[in-house]
Amino acid sequence: MTQKHDVGITRAQQIEAALRESEQRLRWLASIVESSDDAIVSKNLDGVITSWNSGAERIFGYSASEAIGQPITLVIPQDRQGEEREILTRIRRGERVDHFETIRQRKNGVMIVVSLTVSPVKDANGRIVGASKIARDITEQKKNQELIVILAREAEHRSKNLLANALATVNLSQSSSPEGLKEIIAGRIQALANVCSLFAATRWIGAEISEIATQELAPYFDGKRTLIDGPQTLLAPDAAQAVAVTLHELATNAAKYGALSAPGGQVRLEWSHVADGRLRLRWTETGGPVAHKPTRKGLGSRIIEQMIVQQKGEVRFDWRKDGLVCEIKVPL
Repeated sequence: MTQKHDVGITRAQQIEAALRESEQRLRWLASIVESSDDAIVSKNLDGVITSWNSGAERIFGYSASEAIGQPITLVIPQDRQGEEREILTRIRRGERVDHFETIRQRKNGVMIVVSLTVSPVKDANGRIVGASKIARDITEQKKNQELIVILAREAEHRSKNLLANALATVNLSQSSSPEGLKEIIAGRIQALANVCSLFAATRWIGAEISEIATQELAPYFDGKRTLIDGPQTLLAPDAAQAVAVTLHELATNAAKYGALSAPGGQVRLEWSHVADGRLRLRWTETGGPVAHKPTRKGLGSRIIEQMIVQQKGEVRFDWRKDGLVCEIKVPL
């Protein structure tokens, strides 16, 4: 009798221990579900919500008391209601829906991108009675992916444009000596590199013209010999590159043959917006040697014209006794 009694106690203790272990697992599972950043939701085969964790509250904006008992279409946009019918059909067949990316709607009406995983839920007899759904908000991730694609395309476009300008610069460059040619090409490509460094600060939106001018006139800038003046203006990358090379050519020419080659010479760069939506730049040299109109176009003026005309702009050179005046108009 005592032996049977001991066996009964032992079996009862085993059952009690198993129940405690089962309860512990359930508590752990409930804790994991409740603390998850993802929305974890259950619904019956009619699509009615039966559970709603704090992640679902955060992602969709509805509290558990607002959501439980409501159809899951509560968070599905009108034009995507058909998705729920398809999901329930697959669940009834015992299928699992993995990482389905779609659009859902928050309580405040804002649309979000989510990744859904939906699995069948079975009762003790193995009969499918509902579904569990995990929804992850990937709105920011998708935005970042789209931004990367846009930036990659932009970088490709800008790189091709930069290389085309560099190639044109090389093709139009010539000198009486290899060293002279090397110097000319290096200077022009450096002008392109300088303006590209400005693009980085604006994520390739463009470059501010005063910064372009300051960079290109830096070797001659002392506050007296080179003066710049004009309203703050952001140039698009293509126009900014054209203006950078133009200012490089004008400054180089002024240093060799124009106002900056004489002790008392001065260069003034001014720009303003004109009524037709373009930007007008005026380069004026004074105090240098007399400017004679060349009998044929030099390479510098040809490069300037090519760069500006590519931007659907205009260039006008005026060789005066007191120095060169160059007026440029480019679309903003």
